[in-house]
Amino acid sequence: MSIFKRLRDLTMSNINAIIDKAEDPIKMTDQYIRDMTEDLEDAEKAVASQIAIEKRFKALYEEQEALVEKRMQQAHTAAQAQNVDLARRALEEKKAAEAKRDEYKASYDQNKLAADNLRSKLEEMRKQLTAMKNKRETLVARYNAAKAQTEINKAMSGFGSDTASAGLKRMEEKMLAMEARAEASNEMSTGEKSLDEEFENLGKDKVVEDELAALMKQYENK
Repeated sequence: MSIFKRLRDLTMSNINAIIDKAEDPIKMTDQYIRDMTEDLEDAEKAVASQIAIEKRFKALYEEQEALVEKRMQQAHTAAQAQNVDLARRALEEKKAAEAKRDEYKASYDQNKLAADNLRSKLEEMRKQLTAMKNKRETLVARYNAAKAQTEINKAMSGFGSDTASAGLKRMEEKMLAMEARAEASNEMSTGEKSLDEEFENLGKDKVVEDELAALMKQYENK
């Protein structure tokens, strides 16, 4: 995998499409965050290396540029002193320094362009990673809300179904039957008296009758 493959292949729109199709978008998002973090670390190392190369060619270019200026000044000094050979040597070294300067300048410009391009991509990767982390928080909230809604809908789906209504009706009929049996049992238990109860009631009636007869007898001769 190249350093910027994740950035090139997994744009935010592509990531969104993959996440939408995932069975667990939270786990998928976390995996992308881990992958993008690793790629970002690799990219930072690559950019740092490229910047080092850029700075190296810049230093070489500036060194030769300074040498060109120095040899030019020395050539003027030699010419003023009428030292032709020394002036010639200064100009020859100036020419060689100019060739190196131009070569280093071209390499510096090329590597600076590459470093600037990597800097731009690195910044884009950082923005996408931040966006992904922010998106994860939104996904977690949406995922939990959707999951809760699904569970509620599933629980409520049977409330108005024919099966539930039929089951409730059977329970009502069963309850009515149980109540009818209980009422019938109560009537049977209260309507039939045991032999002991009959004799006990018979004794109770005799006491009342004896008391009534005594009361009536008190008023017979009045």
